[in-house]
Amino acid sequence: MSSVLVLDGNQRSALATVRSLGSQGFDVYVADCTENSLAGTSRFCRESLTCPSPLADTHGFLGWLTAAIERLGIDILLPVTEVSSQILLHHHDQLPESCHLPFAEVERVLKLSDKIHLMELAEDIGVPHPAGEAFADMTSYSSAGEPDLPFIIKPERSVVHVDGAWHTTAVSRIDNQADLQRFQSSATPMGAFMRQAFIPGHGAGVFAIYDRGQPLAFFAHRRLREKPPGGGVSVLSEAVKVDSELLSHTRRLLDAVDWHGVAMVEFRIDPEGRPWLMEVNTRFWGSLQLAIDAGVDFPKLLCDITLGKPTAPVTTYHNGQRLRWLLGDVDSLYLYLRDGGYSAGEKLRRVVAFLTPRPGCTRHEVNRIGDMRPAWFELKGYVRDLLGKGGG
Repeated sequence: MSSVLVLDGNQRSALATVRSLGSQGFDVYVADCTENSLAGTSRFCRESLTCPSPLADTHGFLGWLTAAIERLGIDILLPVTEVSSQILLHHHDQLPESCHLPFAEVERVLKLSDKIHLMELAEDIGVPHPAGEAFADMTSYSSAGEPDLPFIIKPERSVVHVDGAWHTTAVSRIDNQADLQRFQSSATPMGAFMRQAFIPGHGAGVFAIYDRGQPLAFFAHRRLREKPPGGGVSVLSEAVKVDSELLSHTRRLLDAVDWHGVAMVEFRIDPEGRPWLMEVNTRFWGSLQLAIDAGVDFPKLLCDITLGKPTAPVTTYHNGQRLRWLLGDVDSLYLYLRDGGYSAGEKLRRVVAFLTPRPGCTRHEVNRIGDMRPAWFELKGYVRDLLGKGGG
């Protein structure tokens, strides 16, 4: 059976990947720049490894990775964060030829992950997107006029290489002049960026996998609870049928670049129900375990097409399947109860909903019978953080 090295082991998507592949006979190794990691504690992990930080020590990370691939006989390398994915894409030629990185070519990936190029592509093929303007740097921005508030500042890339080092960037919402002044005075390396109209509403996404231009599976979910409650990380989500309009836009985008591998296409649905393209992530996503539970095993599909195995498209899955991140849900409940903007009745209903999950269709993301070590690892870190905050 093939060997897989999963990077970024503290991500819950890494844990989902390890459980999926390890339970199906793959030899799965986990690496992270911390001494211990969430995915590394799973019983489906053959060995947990500590690597240099890809961001702080890119050269050391690549050297360590090459040695680990050769020592362990790794066939497939699976990074699950934007940082490690982008670094490996740009340094793919330094990896042993025997090891597969299951992505499209870097030029093809950048057509989607580069936000400026993505919006240009969307304009060309008729996918709706917010109005925006691109800038090469802060100097060119300073001479431009200001649009109505609020608006969004989006760096061209989530990870940029500046002055010989890699840096992460972040999207900024500009609500007032103070926000604008902070943005203009920021010394954080960012490179090219775009200014984009703010779209009110809620998020929606389509998750996909393609095999050399041919779609294999699509998946969608809706967020039932988030942390913080007003919008953030999903703590309770449910598999739903893919919206036909979003699917059409997603296929048009991915077909246009002859896509290969996985992708998450994110939209914003405005109050009138109109979708607007936001971005495309070309790696595994946070709710990966929900897709696996519902019947779309993206990690297994990705490994199979990478190894050249015949793979049939997945056309159906279990709508209504739910996934709960328990400790995140606890945090969300706490934040909800302390928020003065909710009535006593709303808070009572939230407590009841928290205490009465649907056992027939709800599974825990981390807590799994038969593989409880990740849950204990997460709980110990959670308690440690609580005590640290209390002591501070």
